[in-house]
This record gives sequence, structure tokens and C-alpha cells, in this order.
Amino acid sequence: MSAVTEPAAIERRVGRLRAALAEPGVDLLLIDDSVDLRYLTGFTGSNGLALVGAAAEGPLRFLTDFRYTAQSAREVGPAFERETVTGDLYEALAGLLGEQSGRLGFDEAKLTVRGHRRLSELVGEGWELVSCAGLFEGLRAVKEPAEIGLIAAACELADEALRATLEEGLVGRTERDVAFELETRMRRLGAQQPSFPSIVAAGAHGALPHAQPRDIEIPADVLVTIDWGAQLDGYCSDCTRTYATGEAIEARAREVYELVLRAQLAGLEAVRAGQSGREVDAVARQLIEDAGEGQNFGHGLGHGVGLEVHEAPRLSRTAARDPLLDGNVVSVEPGVYLPGALGVRIEDLVVVRSEGPEVLTRLPKELTVIA
Repeated sequence: MSAVTEPAAIERRVGRLRAALAEPGVDLLLIDDSVDLRYLTGFTGSNGLALVGAAAEGPLRFLTDFRYTAQSAREVGPAFERETVTGDLYEALAGLLGEQSGRLGFDEAKLTVRGHRRLSELVGEGWELVSCAGLFEGLRAVKEPAEIGLIAAACELADEALRATLEEGLVGRTERDVAFELETRMRRLGAQQPSFPSIVAAGAHGALPHAQPRDIEIPADVLVTIDWGAQLDGYCSDCTRTYATGEAIEARAREVYELVLRAQLAGLEAVRAGQSGREVDAVARQLIEDAGEGQNFGHGLGHGVGLEVHEAPRLSRTAARDPLLDGNVVSVEPGVYLPGALGVRIEDLVVVRSEGPEVLTRLPKELTVIA
């Protein structure tokens, strides 16, 4: 049991969750999303369900099937009453609720229409199903110190893996080979898996923000964008660097790189508690727009990172106007993409603090030649 799932941590999270249930006014909350279950109970299996009572002494029940009896006994904290059921978990839930009545909360962003219909049929007319969309997203957005420690460790691991991969150079290797070696090194260093499929994109291929590595050799004198991350004990890292494969890259490539670097540094400096995601995005975006490249920066400046590589809060033109909070962990990743020519993205992962950003990704950002 790690520091993020020790009993005291679970009790704090349950307390915060119960306090948040006052607004939707539910009596019980159903949790069956695997990431939310991991956050609240410590369970890492693929089939589980938790029921949390809103009252201070309300029920805390955890259900799973035979396959996960031993695993849940090891992972799920003592605050939850565990039960192994035969058959469908929703049917078992309906049996627990019995002839009671009340308001049962669920996350409509994670429950399918079919699942909602079935749940409604099983629990009967005595229970009103109440949407609690975004509830866990808000709870998970502010990271505890132990969570930040794991994210920082994932960043360090990922940085080390890329350093070692780059020691063998880039020119003449295929994009797919570089991505494969990078992901293999992360696993050998202790990562459970990559946070997401790694991106290695050379030359014009870099103009695709989510390019997939190809079996094509990386040539000399182009830019190569590498976007990668490691998952460690469930928590993700996320970083992007763009390298040159020779000194003879085009002047336009250097110009775009320097623009993105200026925007990234300005965006980092703007990250602090009290600023909104929209305001931080605007700082970096304005620099790119003033340089006449606004149409080539089509995505948001960043996003939250934690148990998922994309979570709250968001840094974008359409982000909520709520202020960033101390303990949020966000990426700052402006990019400029010139179709058919090149792409540049530079990304760091940072902890939001009142006094400014605490940067977790450490690799240098000045334009570096990796031949």
C-alpha cells in the first residue's frame, strides 16, 4: 500500500467526497469508473463498484467479483466494507438497496445511456437517479503531496529514459524504432506503461499534433518532435521536446522554434494560483498571434495530469473561468504547426503554486542538435 492509498489518505478523500455531495443533495453515490475507484478506494482491478453514503456515518461498500477477492482484500482500505458477489455488480447493488428509497448519485459523463436505463430498472421507482457529473474530476484536480511526489518521480523516470534513447542519436533510425526504445526504457526503469502512445514525428510529419510514429527513417537537418510520458503507480507524466537533427535546418524552422519557446516560457511564468486557465492560455497565445502564427496553434495551452494524462483543470480559450488552485498539476505546451513543412511543440509539467510554477520536467529546452 503506497502513501496515496494508505488509510489516512482514503479517509481524507471520503470526507472531501461526502462534503461535495451536499450540493447535488444525494443520499448515496455510485462509483464504478475504474480511475475514480482507484482514487477513492485504492482498487486497481477492472471490475468493481463502490457505494458511498453522504452522511458522516453513511455506508461505505465495495463490491467486486471472485477474480478480485484477494486483490481487493490487499488494496481496498479498511474504511470500506468489502463484498464478493456472484453475477452482475448492478444486480448486487439493487439487492443492497432493497426496499429503501432516496436519491442515488451517478456520473453521467461516465455512465452510458444503456447503463443508466438498466440501473434505473434495477433500483426501481424508490430511487431517483441524480447526475453528479464532474464531481470526481473536481476532487482529483488538487493533488495531495504524495500524489505530486509520484508524478514528479514519473517525470524523472521519463526524462532519464529519453536521455538514454537520444544517446544513440536520431538520424537513420525510424520514428517507430525511437518510440519503441523509449517506451521499453521507461518500462525497464519501473514504469507500468507509457502514459499514452509516444509521439516521434520528424520533418513535415511533426505538423500533425498527434502524429503516429512511422517506419520511416529520420533524416538529417529537420526538426523532430517527441511527446512521451511514463505511468508510475498509476500516476502519469507528460512532456514534449523538439530537437534538430543537424545544424543546417531551415531558418524558418529556427524562427518557429524560438517563437514557441518564448510562448512556452511566458505561459509557464503565468501559471500561478488565482489565475484562470483562460488567462494563462491567453498569455502564450498572444505571443504566437502577434507573430502571425495564431492560426497554426489550434489546441489549448495545457491540461491537468494525474491518474489520467488528460484531466482537470484545462488551460485553453474555452476553459472554465475558475481560478487555478495550489496543488493543480498542469501541462504547458504551446505549439505551432505548418502543414506540409514542420511542427514545434515544447511541453513541461508543472505544479501550480501561489508563488509561481514548480516545474517537474527537467530536460533542457534550448534548441539542441541530436544527429
